[in-house]
Amino acid sequence: MAFSPDKLLPGSPSPLGATWDGLGINFAVFSANAHRVDLCLFDPAGRREVTRLTLPECTDEVWHGYLPDARPGVIYGFRAHGPYEPQRGHRFNSHKLLLDPYARRIVGEYRTSDAMFGYRVNSPRGDLSLDRRDSAPGVAKGIVVSDDFNWGDDRPPNVPWSDTVIYEAHLKGLTELRQDLRPRERGTFAALADPATIDHLRRLGITSVELMPIHAFLQDRHLLVKELRNYWGYNTLSFFSIEPRYLSDGTVDDMRIAVRRLHAAGLEVLLDVVYNHTAEGNEFGPTLSFRGLDNASYYRLVPDNPRHYINDTGTGNTVNLSHPRVLQMVMDSLRYWVTSFHVDGFRFDLGTILGREGPGFDPGSGFFDAVRQDPVLSKVKLISEPWDLGPGGYQLGNHPPGWAEWNDRFRDGVRRYWRGDEGQRSDFAARLAGSSDLFERRRRRPWASVNFVASHDGFTLRDVVSYAERHNEANGENNKDGHSENLSANWGAEGPTDDPAINDTRFRLQCAMIATVFLAQGTPMLLAGDELGRTQNGNNNAYAQDNESSWIDWRLADSEQGRLLTDFTARVIALRHRHPVLRCANFLHGKDKPAPDVLDIAWFDEHGQGLSPDAWNNPQERTLVLRRAVTEADGRVPILTCLFNPMPDDRTFKLPPPRLPTRLLLDSTDPAGAERDIDGETVAVKSRSVVLVRSVYRK
Repeated sequence: MAFSPDKLLPGSPSPLGATWDGLGINFAVFSANAHRVDLCLFDPAGRREVTRLTLPECTDEVWHGYLPDARPGVIYGFRAHGPYEPQRGHRFNSHKLLLDPYARRIVGEYRTSDAMFGYRVNSPRGDLSLDRRDSAPGVAKGIVVSDDFNWGDDRPPNVPWSDTVIYEAHLKGLTELRQDLRPRERGTFAALADPATIDHLRRLGITSVELMPIHAFLQDRHLLVKELRNYWGYNTLSFFSIEPRYLSDGTVDDMRIAVRRLHAAGLEVLLDVVYNHTAEGNEFGPTLSFRGLDNASYYRLVPDNPRHYINDTGTGNTVNLSHPRVLQMVMDSLRYWVTSFHVDGFRFDLGTILGREGPGFDPGSGFFDAVRQDPVLSKVKLISEPWDLGPGGYQLGNHPPGWAEWNDRFRDGVRRYWRGDEGQRSDFAARLAGSSDLFERRRRRPWASVNFVASHDGFTLRDVVSYAERHNEANGENNKDGHSENLSANWGAEGPTDDPAINDTRFRLQCAMIATVFLAQGTPMLLAGDELGRTQNGNNNAYAQDNESSWIDWRLADSEQGRLLTDFTARVIALRHRHPVLRCANFLHGKDKPAPDVLDIAWFDEHGQGLSPDAWNNPQERTLVLRRAVTEADGRVPILTCLFNPMPDDRTFKLPPPRLPTRLLLDSTDPAGAERDIDGETVAVKSRSVVLVRSVYRK
């Protein structure tokens, strides 16, 4: 420490956090119910507390002080003094070192011990007891950083929503098995920025990389006992800090460099963020930051029994965004990632929580209103996971304008259709048309539906066609965790098999479902590794599998099926980019007629006949033809027709009139097949496959 502080100057209540101004550091932290807050400074190794100073001022419930002559690199934490009265919602314990909620970088790892808890773990009084051990030796601390970085000519790609193709990836899992990288770079932002990673994404036609949580998170004690680790990272400790393991050189600029390189390649970066709960859990969880600073403000507590937490998240606690200072923290965090790291948008885990006002969800909640008027955040991509575990928690289609939503109805409908379930034709058609039944309200557009058949939560695409049941034994929960119904099928053998017929069926279905995602209206999302045929061996809840079960095996890229599947995925995405009718910016309803006898959208059976109400409702009929047409700037009307055959036998489809020269663009059973002209009025569509053809009407 290059200075010898003996007291703090008053400083300023704004901005919150630890801010270096060139002459010193201002510290400011919110607590409405504390009686006193101390600033604790540590040696350069972060192990020994060398100074403890009381923040001298409290203005509008913000405690603050200024440390003259201090520079970036100072390691610090807080101790908050106040009542320890869990029955009233207060859990102050000055023996526990608290991480600054606004810490922009953390140092040190948490060492799991009973000292992390504000109460005596083995006391018969449980969480009503008080633990007086110092937690500082075993908890992470904040470190003051400077956010200066030379962004050069960096510009956000600003990919239009209608052109967006999302690639959901885990930062570590994406590159941990890349043998061509130096070991310390694997699984970090440096590996994301590597030219080989970027080349793969560009080859596929991806526009936007959605990274699973990169915020610093806590390892769950119950997992460590089982010699497992939290892999996904949905256990946030700090909303302003990067998980240290994701930084190859230990500095936060590792992420900035990655974003800059991705932007230079035309790729957006979206962050999966978790503002609905924190790593502190319920009343029996550790005291790490928010709980010790002001439990009654940061968390939603049971109104008539504030000892307990409202648990709409299923994780033990729920962040209280109804409190203005907590809402401010979330907004400040979001703006920080956009302004200081140039990220292009966010996917909000359990997004319904953010819209809860009182007992229920409100699309006009304070959070949604704040984002909508914010001059920074209103311009980036916003995606919600539109459900939580609280009452009325399923809110698909009910988010406000400007938001996209993960569409699990698309996932489930597509899986059912290609599994061969009866009575799926009508629902499948609705999903292909952008789920207008769910999203066409308040002038929202088709892009509001984020379409996918696999995501991090559940089976990979390959496992959807390889397993009829979940196989989560490795999680140590007796295979009781994860979804019990995956709408999957193994097609004759559970898991890997040498049977060529089964493997052929599985490969066909993977191609068919990939084609469905990218030929549908809406925003397509691909799970990282699905283009290679990645498997998790039937584990549909791999949150604790920080190992080769979850990491992408890049050797698959050299296998025959891996190459074919990757090439096919890139081909379908390229078709989507090439043909505007496949990514219409508006919902189509079959009311416009861009060409004689051709509606903007129309549905037919395999005989080329329009579907009657009886045909739509016939549970035995499953084949489907979707035709879309739009008028382009030069007056031409491209007509693209998708032929879907989920049946176990080959079918001959008759193209609906009018008769025009037609070219076959895609056959999902022939991934490497060239485009070709079609003679006649019929097209052979093999079992469990998709065919795309194109005609052009010239006025």
